[in-house]
Amino acid sequence: MNMRRTPVLRSGGCAAALLCLAALAGSDLRADKPVVDPAPAAPPAAAPAGVECLPGGDAYAVVVSRATMLDDQWTRVVAALRAKHHATVLVHAGAVTETRTELARLLPRHVCFVARPEEAGRALVISVHRLMRALDDDPYTDALWGILTGYEAADAVRIAERSAPLAVRRAAAGCGIDLTAFREGVWYSEGAKNEMFERTPGGAVEKRICPDDTTSTLVAELNEHAPDAFFTSGHATFRDWQIGYSYRNGQFRCEHGTLYGLDLGGKRYDVRSQNPKVYSAAGNCLMGLVADRESMALAWMRTGGVQQMIGYVVSTWFGYGGHGVNSYFVGSQGRHSFSEAFYFNQQALLARLEREYPRAARVDLDEWDLERDPGLLERQARRNLLSDREALGLLWDRDTVAFYGDPAWEARVEKAREPAYEQSLTESPDGFAFEVRALADGGWDRPPAVLLPYRVGGVKVTAGAEMEPIITDNFVLLPRSGAFKRGEVWRVTFTCERRS
Repeated sequence: MNMRRTPVLRSGGCAAALLCLAALAGSDLRADKPVVDPAPAAPPAAAPAGVECLPGGDAYAVVVSRATMLDDQWTRVVAALRAKHHATVLVHAGAVTETRTELARLLPRHVCFVARPEEAGRALVISVHRLMRALDDDPYTDALWGILTGYEAADAVRIAERSAPLAVRRAAAGCGIDLTAFREGVWYSEGAKNEMFERTPGGAVEKRICPDDTTSTLVAELNEHAPDAFFTSGHATFRDWQIGYSYRNGQFRCEHGTLYGLDLGGKRYDVRSQNPKVYSAAGNCLMGLVADRESMALAWMRTGGVQQMIGYVVSTWFGYGGHGVNSYFVGSQGRHSFSEAFYFNQQALLARLEREYPRAARVDLDEWDLERDPGLLERQARRNLLSDREALGLLWDRDTVAFYGDPAWEARVEKAREPAYEQSLTESPDGFAFEVRALADGGWDRPPAVLLPYRVGGVKVTAGAEMEPIITDNFVLLPRSGAFKRGEVWRVTFTCERRS
């Protein structure tokens, strides 16, 4: 199964979605079909008296609850981030939304939400997504963010203290990945028994035969070969990952913070892989959900060596919010860090909603338990007048992919081949120029995007307006779709005022 997929309904992730969305096929919910009245942007509410601000710099903010700050072990996590990033610390009474006014005043580059496991559930992830779009008057995410948690405070401290960036050379996966994008690596098929592919340093990608049950092999890959990035897809819950998608294979599970493999014969293989790595569970249901301390995400962080991770906190059936992170991270060949890849995929999703379904973009879904309620999607569509499958899918994904880790820590793919396109952002006395050049024939999976070096305002496009670029106070995104030819160039220039 290839990771670079267009959004599709995954029967393995949520079979009920296939039934309740069948009626949406062929319908339309474009900009000329009103769905809901757009709500005007609300001004930031007054900061609650209970919010405490411990000043630092304005580029990085830590958001943490008072209860967590009263825990001596978890205070060490905050202290590590503050020391590393000269961060401002915002302490709230119990809801991250209380910090909205202070965050809107600071508009930091990065925001890290420190949370104990009991605070880091689905509600937090959804609240953070919505909060981080509400710091100014545009509909886009206003800073790169991450949630820092762990099975124990010591796990979060380890993640917080790491400063050295990660060059991703070796990749491993339990699903299809493009091994030509890495110096070396291996992936095991989730759809075909006995099938795997390997690339050795300096070699070509070769197909090989693997055992029927690859549980111990995957554990050995993590423990002995120290991959810098791990990718999974297919059937999963917050308690386990089923290695085979369309055939019987073993599982990964967790117990007391330990990640382990359980083969078909019932034999257990503990994962003890402490080299720093990133983990993309882009295609798994619920792998990003921290429902309690016995959740897979926490075990990946504790004994799997994961520094940063993305994963859905709901059942996934549409896929845009997960798979696009891999597109930006792997496809860019080092242009985007893992954190930036998550950020830009979110902006691409938001841009698609705003451009194609602007009225639907004002909708906030409020029910997520598709596992127990097979009619949920149909009911959400009916309640919110969502007659288009893509609009519903984008809304389903918009607030439900978690990013765990320090968002300022950098993990980038070490370049193994030329990317499909190159891009540059240059500044002159006349303003900025963003240029994209195709290096090969191809097609747009996600639109090119770049972070601005500082916050801007008063933007005036001086060339390339016909491409309808999205230019906010902190990034530029160039909406592109369809195929492109080698040598094609797209260029946007604009003037602006520096704000910070």
